[in-house]
Amino acid sequence: MTESLNCCHKSLVCCVASHEAVRGLMEAQEEEVTEEGIQYVAMRNLFVREAKEAMHVRVEKKTRSTHVRESAERVEMSKTVNPFHSIMDTWVEFRRKMNPDNLTHRPEFIVKPRGQTVWEGKTLKLHCTVAGWPKPRVAWYKNNVLIDAKAHPEKYTTESNYNMHSLEIKNCDFLDTAQYCASALNIKGEASSVATIVVKSRLNCLFFFPLIIVTLLLFDDAPKHGVTFRTTILDKFEVAFGSEGETLSLGCTVIIYPTVKNYQPDVVWSRNSVPLKPSKWVHTHWSGERATLTLVHLNKEDEGMYTLRVNTKSGFDTYSAYVFVKDADVEVEGVPVAPLDVHCHDANKDYVVVTWKQPAVEGSSSILGYYIDRCEVGTHHWAQCNDVPVKYARFPVTGLVEGRSYTFRVRAVNKAGVSRPSRVSEAVVAMDPSDRARLRVGVIPGEPTDVEVTEATKSYVVLAWKPPVQRGHEGVMYYIEKCVSGSDTWQRVNTGMPVKSPRFALFDLAEGKSYNFRVRCCNSAGVGESSMPTGEITVGDKLDLPSTPGNPVVTRNTDTSVVVSWAASKEVAHLVGYYIDCSVVGSNVWMPCNNKPVKKTRFVCHGLTTGENYVFRVKAVNAAGYSQSSHDSEAVAVKAAVSIPGKPNGVTLLEAAKDYMVLGWTAPANDGGADIRGYFVDYRTLKGDVVGKWHEMNHQALTTTSYKAENLKENVLYQFQVRAMNMAGVSKASLASAALECKEWTITVPGAPVGLHVLEVRDTSVVVLWEPPAFDGRTPVNGYYLDLKEASAGEEGLKAVHEKANKSKYMKVTGLKPGTSYVFSVRAQNLAGVGKPSAALGPILAQTRPGTKEIHVDVDDDGVISMVFECSEMSEGSEFIWSKNYKAITDTSRLTVVTENGKSRAIFNTPSLDDLGTYSCMVTGTDGFSSSYTLTEEGLMRLLDISHEHKFPVIPFKNEMAMELLEKGRVRFWTQLEKFTSAFSCFQKYTMNFDKTTGIIEMFMDSLEVTDEGSFTFNLVDGKAKGTTSLVLIGDGYQAVLNELFRVIGESSSTDHKGHHRAIQNVQICSIFPLHVPRDVEKHLLFILYPAANSSSQVQITSTEHGIILFSNVTYHHEELRVGWLHKDTKIAASERVKSGVTGEQLWLKINEPTEKDKGKYAMDIFDGKDGVKRVFDLSGKEAFEEFQRLNWTKNEKELVPDEHYKLKFEHGKFASITIAAVTTADSGKYALVVKNKYGTEAGVFTVSVYNPEEEEKEEKKG
Repeated sequence: MTESLNCCHKSLVCCVASHEAVRGLMEAQEEEVTEEGIQYVAMRNLFVREAKEAMHVRVEKKTRSTHVRESAERVEMSKTVNPFHSIMDTWVEFRRKMNPDNLTHRPEFIVKPRGQTVWEGKTLKLHCTVAGWPKPRVAWYKNNVLIDAKAHPEKYTTESNYNMHSLEIKNCDFLDTAQYCASALNIKGEASSVATIVVKSRLNCLFFFPLIIVTLLLFDDAPKHGVTFRTTILDKFEVAFGSEGETLSLGCTVIIYPTVKNYQPDVVWSRNSVPLKPSKWVHTHWSGERATLTLVHLNKEDEGMYTLRVNTKSGFDTYSAYVFVKDADVEVEGVPVAPLDVHCHDANKDYVVVTWKQPAVEGSSSILGYYIDRCEVGTHHWAQCNDVPVKYARFPVTGLVEGRSYTFRVRAVNKAGVSRPSRVSEAVVAMDPSDRARLRVGVIPGEPTDVEVTEATKSYVVLAWKPPVQRGHEGVMYYIEKCVSGSDTWQRVNTGMPVKSPRFALFDLAEGKSYNFRVRCCNSAGVGESSMPTGEITVGDKLDLPSTPGNPVVTRNTDTSVVVSWAASKEVAHLVGYYIDCSVVGSNVWMPCNNKPVKKTRFVCHGLTTGENYVFRVKAVNAAGYSQSSHDSEAVAVKAAVSIPGKPNGVTLLEAAKDYMVLGWTAPANDGGADIRGYFVDYRTLKGDVVGKWHEMNHQALTTTSYKAENLKENVLYQFQVRAMNMAGVSKASLASAALECKEWTITVPGAPVGLHVLEVRDTSVVVLWEPPAFDGRTPVNGYYLDLKEASAGEEGLKAVHEKANKSKYMKVTGLKPGTSYVFSVRAQNLAGVGKPSAALGPILAQTRPGTKEIHVDVDDDGVISMVFECSEMSEGSEFIWSKNYKAITDTSRLTVVTENGKSRAIFNTPSLDDLGTYSCMVTGTDGFSSSYTLTEEGLMRLLDISHEHKFPVIPFKNEMAMELLEKGRVRFWTQLEKFTSAFSCFQKYTMNFDKTTGIIEMFMDSLEVTDEGSFTFNLVDGKAKGTTSLVLIGDGYQAVLNELFRVIGESSSTDHKGHHRAIQNVQICSIFPLHVPRDVEKHLLFILYPAANSSSQVQITSTEHGIILFSNVTYHHEELRVGWLHKDTKIAASERVKSGVTGEQLWLKINEPTEKDKGKYAMDIFDGKDGVKRVFDLSGKEAFEEFQRLNWTKNEKELVPDEHYKLKFEHGKFASITIAAVTTADSGKYALVVKNKYGTEAGVFTVSVYNPEEEEKEEKKG
């Protein structure tokens, strides 16, 4: 044992080396000067007083012989003990300590912590007393790992008062079995002491004690060889689901570092903290790297929490996950599922008690009872033990044959039928445990003792007793007698044959009656005296049903699980456990969450559907049956619970000056299920090996991933750490930055960009975004370079994605390999060069997330253009964020955003060229659901055309309007529709027909008159859709019709056109412009007949002080007149610079501040409801160009031509500039900007003088 403790002491070297708590030792000295000073004065006075008392010598005369004798006695005494010398040595030591150079001394333990052994669930304290100057700092370690009591106040409490220190460990469990070390440290050195704590389990002592011994031996052995094993468990098995009869394997990869030849760890599997032994149902395997557990032929008994424990010489590591086992499908609809956990108790020569647990699902009706079957080991014949189903989950089986082994199984029964049998029990031997080797014969046995009723139900009563002390030389048997309460008549129950076991079950008793029972012993010598009566026993259920559990409370856990908690049943005896059921809201179908009862009042329900709303209920179960189900819980949506975010990372320096530094960092990968609300920055100073305390820099949360740390001291080293915050709390601190010196940067290139993140991750593309560097260098940043590499490429391998600098702060990377992970970095550029790369972003997996949808553009029936984005993975608090060119949209005058039911629609208010760009939409709280859509000029024009078609739909014609001349001078005008919806109406002057089967519209006139000359038009209105078809009978055309009529009928009168007419078909003189509309429009058609005129003039041009106007005059104007302007055959979109409209009878197009781009061919489409015409005007010629303002730059009244030396610009129709590169003296002269249009000419004149200082000095010297 001494050797073991010595080895443990050696192992504390690494403990001392990692003692982080004493880094602030210098600060501690300053804080405790006063306290230590008082202690020092008190100790000094004590030493001085004792030393003076010891040095007080009386002077007295002594003879020489007396002096010699006393000297010899003193020498002899000094060999054994010499208090005076001890005091003097102490005084010398004190004087040595009084020397300023030797005042301090290393810590030493006055009282060391002592090892203890405690039961699970108890609280223990370790105490120690430490001396030293300056006052030592004491830290506690568990297996060489520092204990942070402030981080775990629910587990540990530390106290330090007057050099006495203590560590309190609350609610001990087996994992607290370890070596605890108290380490004291000051500037003179370190001292430590070790105590071993052993925590024993009341339930599994036999299992845990060997592990404790092995653990202690391993701890003792590790320092000898200088090897500390580190265990890492990878490829962990998740929560598993299986069904009865299946085979399930669980496995983990275990890495032990370092690798020692021929050394293997101890791998232990357990279920619900009970170790598993290999059997025909359980197979374990350890390959040296992977631990595997295989469960053959799953049963509900296999459900539970499975734990893998890996023991090494340096400690242990564990991993746990729950395994759910579902019932196998029933053979008959509505029957119960099989019971579980069949066990045998109290086995004797011919008697055994069988117990089991009720199943989770009772079937279509309540369980009526259970059948118990037995099978003798070695046979395959199952015999039913009871004829009537028993309701209690406990039954005494009698009639066994002594010395034989049996197994048992149980079946449940309800109105629908009998369930499948349970898993068979372990084999049990029918044998009297109290049988003795030596038998006594020939003596009448005495009376049994302690007769009692162990079980009393409606169906049976079980008696138990102790055998008599006087038994003779042979075994004894028993007779049981009963007596009805209120009578003195005793009746023997087993008249046929006495029983051999001291247990007996009585059946066929009257429920509700009271009985007395007693027992007699017998053997070959005779029957003994009766035992004492049991007292009145009423036949009935001793065990009541459990009371209803408390209402369940459900809290979120993960995307597929929730945590259900409830209050335990208040009135319950011999509780077996609880069953939890769940139901999707509105379905009214209840499903079991566990198929094996759990005794705790908290359970994690797995396998739920993400986003669904569930309710839960709980019921208790004991041997008597089920309790009533609790009230339903409140509905809860299955989604991940909000937790604190992960740690930020990559704290770097972005800019430095004399008194401030700009820091940047990367947001945590895990936001805890809620948006990051801000960050907190801490700092500390470094001076040599002394590290200061952490201090807060900002009290209000930062909303960006960068911070300007001000009021710092020049040339001082600092370290920084960052914490993230969301609605759940503040994260742990990031790793501390490197030591950063506060001094002004002198570099010329820009710093590293910050805030890298990705959006729109797809199989072959990703969009990378970033923020500009905090430090621009000598000149502003003018571009960026994006680098990437495959994550598997190692340290190097970053390559630029593009050759030319990208001026935007985002870039879409294409051509990625699906399923490959990439790392990205960005560099900034200015005129001085390219700066350092940013912190790496990644690895980012190039893979489209399931359920991802893209933005699509929609044009509704009203012609409204909008962009639509849908997301099916939204959680509570998620929002759609729209941006243009990856900048948040703040101007709502261009877009209106409407969001409902997981769909967001961005509506263009007035679509124009100002709306061109890339629009993106991101959904918060969904781990990157986003998409984008790029609106180009071509795409916008296409959408405007579709919008116009939707706003002004046209009824399609199969045949345009035609005319026929009929007999008796009648005239028929007709047309045929391709699509129509209902009947029509017409003017009373004419007779009109509409054939719905053919779509033909007819109009009849009795005669043609001179006044009928003109254009005949059908103008159709079908809801929003309109259609027009015309036939023009004017001038020569109309006269030709009349002449034909005269020739056919042979009449001489030119004014009488009645008679027989020959049909003239397909007479058409007009152009029809059909517009396509939806064919499912169902509105009434309206037919109107009227003459129309085409009276627009040619397009003309005029100039104003603001620009030019193209216009055309119309003689007749009405509301149906529609005008469209085109430039180079493309529709002109309205904007602030280009506008169109109607003033009186003038149609106009205004172009303010025209430029060269406005040259070209213009067209005006006019449609008045019946006729259409196009007017064209060309602004490409020289004469037309005279209408524009002309700008010329001149030098010494000569026109300048732009080249590399002279760069001439005219921007936005307003701003003119000239740039002269590499100026020389030849560039001196008189410059002018000449502006000319038809209203006149105006010039701006200025003079440029260029001189060479060197030539000026030479001329001065010559002069």
